[in-house]
Amino acid sequence: MSFIIGQDLAKTYGAGEAAMTALQGVDFSIDKGEFVAVMGPSGSGKSTLLSILGALNSPSRGAFLVDGIDIYQLTSDQRADFRREYLGFVFQSFNLVPYLSLQENVMLPLATQRLAARAKREMAAEALSRVGLSDKLTRLPNQVSGGEQERAAVARALVNRPPILLADEPTGNLDAATSAEVMGLIASLAREGMTVIMVTHSPECAGYASRLLRMRDGRLESDGRTDLAAVCAG
Repeated sequence: MSFIIGQDLAKTYGAGEAAMTALQGVDFSIDKGEFVAVMGPSGSGKSTLLSILGALNSPSRGAFLVDGIDIYQLTSDQRADFRREYLGFVFQSFNLVPYLSLQENVMLPLATQRLAARAKREMAAEALSRVGLSDKLTRLPNQVSGGEQERAAVARALVNRPPILLADEPTGNLDAATSAEVMGLIASLAREGMTVIMVTHSPECAGYASRLLRMRDGRLESDGRTDLAAVCAG
């Protein structure tokens, strides 16, 4: 059985004449350790799909299973526990708290865990070391570069050691060289066994993935291994 399964996922916002269908019967499965890129034009359903995968947005129809767990049959508290145990999130906007150090920012997902403060600091330091920021634990976000802020955001996503990383345009605010640096880091996590699902508009970023899902008009248009030349050709 695949690690992640989507079955006939559909999402409609509103009702009657104002109804807007964002997803229309999407089916897919993802194995552990896969690096999957999701591409498609604006309005194709990419962000809605990612929010469902993040246990943040109940589908109007269909089922979403992770590790055999039917996520939207869980209570809201159980879904919160699922997110904490299974998911790390990385976004285009780094979402770092400006008045907290990088280490303190990375500690935030540990706030509800029953761990000693020292253990939380050590886990955050380990995560920052993993992304090459062990010498900048005490820096504030505005004291490091954009690429370093994004790496700190990746560290924050990793600090709980989740098996799944969800990334939404993770290099959207970065220049080409820094984007390549961050994407290399994310690709290395997949090689180490993390399952990565990334929404991107960038053919270059999609080229790091091992598989490409193309969305159009709320449907899954194609599903296959990435071919950067084909991606760049549109």
